[in-house]
Amino acid sequence: MNNRYCIGIDTSNYKTSVAITDDHNNIIFEKSEILEVEHGALGLRQSIAFFKHVNVLPSFIEEALSKVDVNNIRCISVSDAPRRVTGSYMPVFLAGYNAAKLLSASLEIPLYTFSHQEGHVSAVLKSLTEDFSDNKVIFFHLSGGTTEALIAETDGIHYNLDIVGGTKDISIGKLLDRVGVALGYDFPAGKYIDELAINQKYNGSKHLSKIKIDDGWFSLSGTEFQVMKAIKSSYTEVAVELMDRISILLFELAKLLSNKYGIRNVYMAGGVAASIYVRNKIRALTRLDNSFKVNFGTPELSGDNAVGIALLGGRALDESIFNNTI
Repeated sequence: MNNRYCIGIDTSNYKTSVAITDDHNNIIFEKSEILEVEHGALGLRQSIAFFKHVNVLPSFIEEALSKVDVNNIRCISVSDAPRRVTGSYMPVFLAGYNAAKLLSASLEIPLYTFSHQEGHVSAVLKSLTEDFSDNKVIFFHLSGGTTEALIAETDGIHYNLDIVGGTKDISIGKLLDRVGVALGYDFPAGKYIDELAINQKYNGSKHLSKIKIDDGWFSLSGTEFQVMKAIKSSYTEVAVELMDRISILLFELAKLLSNKYGIRNVYMAGGVAASIYVRNKIRALTRLDNSFKVNFGTPELSGDNAVGIALLGGRALDESIFNNTI
């Protein structure tokens, strides 16, 4: 019997992604490209990001189609919004949605839509050997524009995600990007700060105050002020200290929410969760406290990608076939 394939498309703020998965949840094709940002800039306008997505998507989709028998592609899935809540909208997702809609119509196959956030959950769970057997888990979405702690439940196809904590102002990813650009690195700068922290190692400096958590919520604007002030004299030293503070913050937040909601498993995804320093620090801390468990997906599937979206599309297709609705 021939495999059934689903194409997934994700056009987030800073990355274009296309993937194909089969009906056994194998990744057949995956391609992602970070949108280029001018040196010294702190990001892209939505209109420019949209234009860049539109330029790149045709070649990505053409390459994806060359990897499988087109007759065995049974559905298209796409992220059409940041979150699955009323009013959640970013123009960049229209680039992927319009391409997916055209592809669906051309191939005469179903189109399924999901939120970008659901794609993160799906991709991280795919990269772990354990099944999503718990009724509820705590899920951290840690990306350039988002720092949210969520209670995640599945209804069979979609993930219901309720925000229970996170930042009150700027995201962790945005803070790291701003610090990195201030140090002369290109945007997005998180990977450079991560390399600094790994290579230099934290020396115990005390430029920054402890980041306080209030019932699951915290603020980072004060930390940003302290970092930018300290950079003038300490340069990279404070950036390494920042990575250590952030790692401790995420560990303490995970522990607090695990205890509060009685949920043992905490999952972390997003570009920040791909940080080797953050992973190593949190793992070291959790070895001293086994009351809860922090799970990371592979670094490749922690950042923005279309694999999670493709997997969700395949699940929706299976449900439709089972219910005889297609």
